[in-house]
Amino acid sequence: MSRELRLRIISGVILGILVLAATWAGGIWFRSLAVLIMVLMHYEFSTITNATARVPLANAIGWMAILATAVFILTSLPQMALAAIFIGGCGAVLAGVTRGGGLWSATAVVYAGFSGLALAEIRGEGHFGLFAMLFIFAIVWATDILAYFCGRALGGPKLAPPISPGKTWSGAIFGAAAGVGAGVGVALIVRQGGGIMIPLIALLLSIASQIGDLFESWVKRRFGAKDSSRLIPGHGGVMDRVDGLVFAAFAAFLLANLMPLADRAGGIDELAARLLGL
Repeated sequence: MSRELRLRIISGVILGILVLAATWAGGIWFRSLAVLIMVLMHYEFSTITNATARVPLANAIGWMAILATAVFILTSLPQMALAAIFIGGCGAVLAGVTRGGGLWSATAVVYAGFSGLALAEIRGEGHFGLFAMLFIFAIVWATDILAYFCGRALGGPKLAPPISPGKTWSGAIFGAAAGVGAGVGVALIVRQGGGIMIPLIALLLSIASQIGDLFESWVKRRFGAKDSSRLIPGHGGVMDRVDGLVFAAFAAFLLANLMPLADRAGGIDELAARLLGL
């Protein structure tokens, strides 16, 4: 086993334990994890796109918005966090309007800010939020693992050659199938069945996860970056590890808020109830 692979395994195991521990604990522990992910994502995205040099004022506005969002997430004020993301994004665009570079700073705010907010709101405080996060984790991890190994083993037509030459349709299809299987498995453990909505939601989140992976690959290729950073030994950056997770969280958060209101649940419990059919 090479030193690089050994380092990758060790850091992956440590990160997995920390993430699952924070997810199990919930509350301020998971909100703090969501905020940490958000801040590091904003740093990496801004660094990749060279936002500081492009439009310093837009980047400064972006950082102020992210810090405000962090405070609102930690104090459980999601509406205020959403407002900070929106205002920060608009402010970054306006600050860079004369030089045309504020859009990347605005994208950094929305991408990172909504990632932190979606993760924090899905987990919430109750045990339904724990089930919902485990449901999403299972789908994203199964999709990622099977897409990688099946894509390498089976090969075939490329999924998006200009963006990520290594990804194949076979990997995407088997990854999606694995994601659906993992989601259904979690739902069966949590409750008996869940109807046709469970595999449909799992498929949607699996596809969203793969889109997130492609989006980050596109940004890195656009700016000639191999990894989002070197913050995680053997893995690259935070964005490299959570690109699929945050897009799945986006989809879950939006889906839950677009679905009809449940009669017997509210807040984050309602969110998880919708995701798992509880």
